[in-house]
Amino acid sequence: MSTELIPILALAVMFLAATVLPVNMGALGFVAAFFVGTLSLHMSSDDIIAGFPSSLFLTLVGITYLFAIAQNNGTVDLMVRGAVRLVRGRVALIPWVMFGITAVLTAIGALGPAAVAIVAPIALGFAARYKINALLMGMMVVHGAQAGGFSPISIYGVTVNDIASKAGLTNSPLTLFLGSLLFNAAIGVLLFVFLGGRDLIGRSVHDDGVEETAGTGAGGSGGGAPTTGGDAGSGGATATKVRPAQTLAGSPARPGVTFDQALTLVGLAALAVFSLILDLDVGFISMTVAVVLALASPKAQKGAIAQISWSTVLLIGGVLTFVGVLQEAGTVEYVGNAVASLGMPLLVALLLCYIGAIVSAFASSTAILGATIPLAVPFLLAGEVGAVGVIVALAISSTIVDVSPFSTNGALVLANAQNVDRDRFYKQILKYSALVVAIGPLAAWAILVVPGWL
Repeated sequence: MSTELIPILALAVMFLAATVLPVNMGALGFVAAFFVGTLSLHMSSDDIIAGFPSSLFLTLVGITYLFAIAQNNGTVDLMVRGAVRLVRGRVALIPWVMFGITAVLTAIGALGPAAVAIVAPIALGFAARYKINALLMGMMVVHGAQAGGFSPISIYGVTVNDIASKAGLTNSPLTLFLGSLLFNAAIGVLLFVFLGGRDLIGRSVHDDGVEETAGTGAGGSGGGAPTTGGDAGSGGATATKVRPAQTLAGSPARPGVTFDQALTLVGLAALAVFSLILDLDVGFISMTVAVVLALASPKAQKGAIAQISWSTVLLIGGVLTFVGVLQEAGTVEYVGNAVASLGMPLLVALLLCYIGAIVSAFASSTAILGATIPLAVPFLLAGEVGAVGVIVALAISSTIVDVSPFSTNGALVLANAQNVDRDRFYKQILKYSALVVAIGPLAAWAILVVPGWL
């Protein structure tokens, strides 16, 4: 068996073992990286460890540590009440608010992971409080980040437009931006419809903790809060008031902002400014803010270290270390060159979309964009298919898969989920990611590439 194919076999074995047995796939990833790297590629231990995603490790630990403190001192609850007031209590609008916020952040130049790191903990906190499907909320945040991710001033947009320009390809920055925006918005609509969003319509929650549901709209698979009176099933127009456990327990309707909460809000604002505007590393900034909060109020950080999602850190660290070995083996380049040599433009475009999607689910989307688009240059210059459509399809295929729990965005959603069975939630994200990888590139190809060829 060729050296390039051995890591693919090892990856398949890892998936099978992690699915059948209760073993963290990250642990399997470290073992696979060690054996494949040393026995097949003759890599040193230092070379293998060089593939460990240290930046992502720091981001995951720093963000989850910071928001554990924010959860403990009540700041997350405070922000949730603010989100309720923003949409006048309409629960069904909250997922779209989170989608829009992350889209705006990435469209104005923020890195996708930085935007998701800031919005996801707030969004998932709201989902936990008001019984909204966590998968719906988390994926709306990630797709929101991708929706704005290809604006002409964004990292992805600049990268793709620069590659196309240097290769002498016809390109349309506006088409690239709108294509990604509309494609991800369409996915958002499907998520809303199939993950309980329709059951949220008619539910309203006031910032005093009282939920009102009109007629039969309270219950259902969307996760409506349990009713404590009235006839929700009667179909009448009168509202049923539902009081969450926090309010029933005697917490004040509108508590004042404490010093710890005010300091935390300042810290979160600093995180946004330094990471989004000044482009400093979000991991270092979040860890710095968390440490400042811990020093200022030691009681607020009690137990916060234990709340860091260590199982997620192990999962992501191990898998991405193995991906580094896979890239060192030249597997991606090997498969890409084999596909590009087929000589059938439509089929080549489709297969490149799938290569970009599959590899990007584990590796850097920016790096994959930089690899797949150049592979498409020879047949795009031949003019047999529309260059703009192929470029946009490749861009979309390589980024919508950032919902994967092995990507930074998906990992942040997994790490910040609240009141969920984390193993079950991980499998839900994994299944959804597999669905996106299977259908997303085909849909992008059919919508953007095929019409240009016809």
